[in-house]
Amino acid sequence: MSQPPRRNLFAAFFVGLWDVMNFTRRLIFNLVFFGLIFLVAVLMVVAMVRGNGIKPLQERTTLVIAPEGRLVEQFSSDAASRAIAKALGDNGGGEVQLRDLVRALQAAKADKKIERVLLNVDKLQPSGYASLREVAAALADLRASGKQIVAFSESMDQGHYLLAAQANEVYLDPMGGVMLTGIGRYRQYYRTGLQDKLGVDMQLFRVGEYKSAAEPYILDAASPASKEADLFWMNDIWNRYLGDVAKARKLTPEQLSAGIDTLPEGVAANAGDLGKLALQQKLVDGLKTREDIEKLMTERGVADEDADLGFRSINLDAYLAQIDAKRSPIDERPQVAVVVAEGEITGGEQPAGRIGGVSTSALLREARDDEKVKAVVLRVNSPGGEVFASEQIRREVVALKEAGKPVVVSMGDLAASGGYWISMNADRIYADPSTISGSIGIFGLIPNLTRTLDKIGVHTDGVGTTRFAGAFDVTKPMDPEVANIIQGVINKGYADFTGRVAAARKKSVEAVDQVARGRVWSGEQAKERGLIDEMGGMQAAVADAAARAKLGEQDKYRVRYVEKNSSPLAQFMGGLAGSRIGAYFMKDSDLARTLIAKAMPETDAQLRFLEAAAKDTAGKPVKALAYCFCNPM
Repeated sequence: MSQPPRRNLFAAFFVGLWDVMNFTRRLIFNLVFFGLIFLVAVLMVVAMVRGNGIKPLQERTTLVIAPEGRLVEQFSSDAASRAIAKALGDNGGGEVQLRDLVRALQAAKADKKIERVLLNVDKLQPSGYASLREVAAALADLRASGKQIVAFSESMDQGHYLLAAQANEVYLDPMGGVMLTGIGRYRQYYRTGLQDKLGVDMQLFRVGEYKSAAEPYILDAASPASKEADLFWMNDIWNRYLGDVAKARKLTPEQLSAGIDTLPEGVAANAGDLGKLALQQKLVDGLKTREDIEKLMTERGVADEDADLGFRSINLDAYLAQIDAKRSPIDERPQVAVVVAEGEITGGEQPAGRIGGVSTSALLREARDDEKVKAVVLRVNSPGGEVFASEQIRREVVALKEAGKPVVVSMGDLAASGGYWISMNADRIYADPSTISGSIGIFGLIPNLTRTLDKIGVHTDGVGTTRFAGAFDVTKPMDPEVANIIQGVINKGYADFTGRVAAARKKSVEAVDQVARGRVWSGEQAKERGLIDEMGGMQAAVADAAARAKLGEQDKYRVRYVEKNSSPLAQFMGGLAGSRIGAYFMKDSDLARTLIAKAMPETDAQLRFLEAAAKDTAGKPVKALAYCFCNPM
């Protein structure tokens, strides 16, 4: 057997040198790695010792409510991502939970240490009038309790103004304005561009002349039925808006309407100064800069040179932390579980802020299997989506009731089409008068690219084993008999929808059809037509659910939101980023930014509903949709 060649001294020297260098490299890497872990652990311990920066609330504190981001029912990203983004100073694309805003206002009403509220909603992005009315009601309740509310804005649209109008005093920057213009719903229509220019023929299958969601793809303008239906519910919501603002500002709806109708003359009379016009129309009480407001709050409150605003104050996030710190970690009271269904309804597992046929059903099932949960509130804020996914969720609502647990639905800004499908079997349905609901109808939309490809000399041909092989190929003309098959599927979907509504609402199918056919209603109009039971927000729905489960007074039960749990890593990183020292470390350390970017959980991309719905899934070329493009904000 041959022996391996022996290295000469020269080669052995360099091999040994390489081994030493390699060992040193790994040693240094490991020291740095474990050093960073130790540093993060120390920061977490320091943060916990300091109570995550929560200081006792002082007397005569001003609560500053200046929310930034979209007003949502549920966050669409995990706690770690939100905390890290905030720590790094990134507030773009943020979100504000409706429930957090309302509970802060409710807590402030009874908090003796909160002297007044300074409200600035310039950076809040409203989603609809129902949720705005819920916040406005909480503000009005706070004001009625004797707590002063001062609102300031640099410039307001009518959504922001509904909230600001609830204040005792409303101030506007001298360069700003208040624009009340009414509710409109305008869409782009693509028929000429798609059909005449590009040669794309969009084939629409639907039931209900008011089911107008897909009209932009087959028409050049809104159909008369669509305009009739839209104007009917829009006028109801707009008249309610005028009444709400008029009541808060001690004006009349007629005065507000006159101000809008004479807007050109008013602007001209004030030489284009919108601030002076708002003051003249009594929409605001004065014109002040931000510095003027801070001075006013200092004079009325307690001066504090160390505070960013110059007066003793606490912001919304810090106040919510104060509220949460008072909660007992152990609460054995029976529960009313709240499951949020927000966004488009699609199949399978979906992240928070979206409704998944599988994932949302799993949350309802979790509430059914939890012995501590005695009743469930399903909070719906959805334009609808896929029919089968909606049916999966509806079945879980029925299963909850069969298990002896009452289910009450609370509708938010929008609970239409598929959003109504998942709601209809509840023991009771609550909605705000300005909720958008109904749209009971089904449609399917299939493009055909035959003429498009013909324009560039591309043609489809081949053979199949049956007459329907390749029948749903969008690159070849659709057989009329295939179109009949699809319409049959859509007809069956509509029959299922109206039949289930009839059974759930104890009406005849004919009676349901009269208020269905794809027509959209305001909450008040839907109640008049038997689609909704009561007017009210989340509090009313929770109280109803608790009463049905015979849980007693409000202090005898707790309300728990059933949501996806964050991973241990997400909780760890969120706790670190949420602490004052952790936020400081991440904000000023480029190394920390790099490490966190790799460690933080990935947020699922928010795919557009129609793109997802158009995919051929599970071998089903025809997918029925129950969707409503009907949000006026």
